[in-house]
Amino acid sequence: MDLEPYRGELVVYCYRMLGSFHEAEDLAQETMLRAWKARDRYDSTRASVRTWLYAIAANACLSALAGRARRPLPSGLGAPSDDPAAPLTPASGIPWLQPFPDARYDIGVQTELRLALVAAMQVLPPRQRAVLVLREVLEFTAAEVAGQLGTTVAAVNSALQRARTALAAAGDVGEIAEPGDPEARAVIQRYQQAFEAADVPALVRLLTDDAVLEMPPVPLWYRGSRDYGRFLHRVFEMRGPGWQLRQLTANGQPALAAYAPAPGGGHQSHTLQVFTVTGGRVAANVAFADPAVFRAFELPARFPAGELRRAR
Repeated sequence: MDLEPYRGELVVYCYRMLGSFHEAEDLAQETMLRAWKARDRYDSTRASVRTWLYAIAANACLSALAGRARRPLPSGLGAPSDDPAAPLTPASGIPWLQPFPDARYDIGVQTELRLALVAAMQVLPPRQRAVLVLREVLEFTAAEVAGQLGTTVAAVNSALQRARTALAAAGDVGEIAEPGDPEARAVIQRYQQAFEAADVPALVRLLTDDAVLEMPPVPLWYRGSRDYGRFLHRVFEMRGPGWQLRQLTANGQPALAAYAPAPGGGHQSHTLQVFTVTGGRVAANVAFADPAVFRAFELPARFPAGELRRAR
């Protein structure tokens, strides 16, 4: 029984459930180990290998989520700030939502992985979350999901309806331009050029009027191109010009790894910025400042002088 071809999609499933890439990898591995140990008890007349694996993964995730707090983004915790000089104090006690490094697994474009949707799903009770992903995203039948979760078809349909209602009440999670979309690529290219030039007016011109900037693990966030721009002024005043950025993707969205000038030369990792591009403008930027994010994306923490440009 070859289970390895399923690893990538199991990691994605566990990520949708937990909002943590690191925990998703661990739980996918746990699922594979459980399945391997139980392979002699697998009955192909009752379910396909894939259906069986998702039953194991779903229940592993539900056990892991028992008693856990949800993983939010800063915009899910309170009102935006209008003070560009507010203290940048990390809230290390909050289990923040993490981005997903697309390049680590060959899973293609995953619009259901977009950050806003994953963040909204974290509000759902775990069992509703499991039903929603298994039914709506993975398209298992209600009967299959009932078997996977050890419940009834009626209970699955009820949980799915409640999950849909809760997501609708959470607000518009938005459509996004895919990283390969030419318009999105052009926007991100111009954003990169303006950021590397420390050109705040040019950056602001690339934003929608109500663009959102948030920076986990700092709970602070801003809404509107004016406050977004005022905060960027502060960033360049604090860290100076001479930044270097690398393009990549995360959660099926365009992203930039931002490296700030380091004392003594070279560049130091600063933020992994994940963008929502709509209508040819940047509508949202989630700038992850946790060094663990750079490690998850297999990005170096530091580049010697001149090396970053050659690495792009």
